[in-house]
Amino acid sequence: MEIIDFPILSLIIFLPLIGAILLLFISNYSLIRWAALTVTLVDCLLAIVLLLSFDSTTASMQFRETHDWVPDLGISYSLGVDGISVLFLFLTAFLGWICVVASWKAITSKLKEFMISLLVMQSLMLGVFSALDLFLFYVLWEAMLIPMYIIIGVWGGPNRVYAAFKFFLYTLAGSLLFLVGIIVLYLESGRTFDILILMNGDYSFDIQFWVFLAFLVAFAVKVPMVPVHTWLPDAHVEAPTAGSIILAGVLLKMGAYGFLRFSLPMLPEASQYFAPLVVGLSGLAIVYGGFLALAQTDLKKLIAYSSVSHMGFVTLGLFTFNSNGLTGAVLQMFNHGITTGALFLIIGLVYERTHTRRIADYGGLMKVIPIYTLFLGVFAFASMAVPGTNGFIGELLILSGAFGANILMGVIAIIGALLAAVYMLGLFRQVALGPISPSCGDNLWDVDLREISGLVGLAVFVFWLGLYPAPFVDILTPSLDHLLVQVLGP
Repeated sequence: MEIIDFPILSLIIFLPLIGAILLLFISNYSLIRWAALTVTLVDCLLAIVLLLSFDSTTASMQFRETHDWVPDLGISYSLGVDGISVLFLFLTAFLGWICVVASWKAITSKLKEFMISLLVMQSLMLGVFSALDLFLFYVLWEAMLIPMYIIIGVWGGPNRVYAAFKFFLYTLAGSLLFLVGIIVLYLESGRTFDILILMNGDYSFDIQFWVFLAFLVAFAVKVPMVPVHTWLPDAHVEAPTAGSIILAGVLLKMGAYGFLRFSLPMLPEASQYFAPLVVGLSGLAIVYGGFLALAQTDLKKLIAYSSVSHMGFVTLGLFTFNSNGLTGAVLQMFNHGITTGALFLIIGLVYERTHTRRIADYGGLMKVIPIYTLFLGVFAFASMAVPGTNGFIGELLILSGAFGANILMGVIAIIGALLAAVYMLGLFRQVALGPISPSCGDNLWDVDLREISGLVGLAVFVFWLGLYPAPFVDILTPSLDHLLVQVLGP
């Protein structure tokens, strides 16, 4: 039940930004790390308070804040969360301190600038999930490109500049079409950027048709959907560990969140018209991404291509237009942020020790670093949706929704799930089992308490959602039921 009467959303959004400003006046590397960790932990605690205070019996926006910004143009500073956005606000805040922990030793140069970029990024992402003004949403959506570009381009691998430019250009191109669609809706709705008003607009099918296409390109790049997915492996491979966690955990959710928040409720007729196209592209992503992951020899590339396949499940569930599919899709968005973020953390930890990401360079880790291997197994099994882990409930609901809407798509999704089992089991067998690789001898040491803290935090949600997903489903259900009414009618 909503019991908070102060602007907690603004506090959650601006706290990391305030922390970034404070870091400008700190020069000691140890203090910089601890200050960043403190800010992100406090922000996470505030997000937990928000989640516990959330009223899960209503689809209405809660914790509303509205202030005039540019009233002559209908622009306002308007915030609020429903059952969908509150989960991703929490996910973003939760992954913030994980990113700081992951960067504790990995970032050794320009640490202040890195932590400032990380905290600014955190503020912008939190703002995106809270914005109820479309102009404000777009400003934050675009501004996110800058710190992410810097994180990849400055602290990334050998090809970081190429990967950063590719990431920036792909996402900027999609965002320009998003802007065109926003302007059309603004003019058609009587010059307002209020998202709740735009959701109830009565737009002709022709308007919906072209705006949906513009939104589709923008969101497809962010998801990313095939064939506009090629920026993702390069960005993941070159990004530092924290950058990969942010990409996998939060940024990939922005595209699917765009479908949920804008395309489906604002453009219901066009959404139904284009559903076969999106479902077809989703099926292609599930299978194509799975085969690409199967062919990889680089740890990060394998997980990156698996993300293409897993996000294909998400977009498939979104466009089944039934309760199971939608619930499974949103749960899988959250699950993917936890599981894939954890896998990138796992890879980053071992890369710090060996400085190689070639799968063939590993072997016998279970005998050398058993605690690390235990966590690797947990997250690998979660990624292939083993019962009892978080991936299972989301995939099960999506498959149920897919078979209810289109049997062929259900069969294709089953094939994708089988491929996930093949490449993740193959990865675990090569890395954890068998004889000890020469590069995995004295060069390795097991995870310490700092690293375990992040891994345990992520593992909690693997088993919580896998064994008792009811609290998360209860939060989502009213908002998703309302969304279905907006798309299909009463």
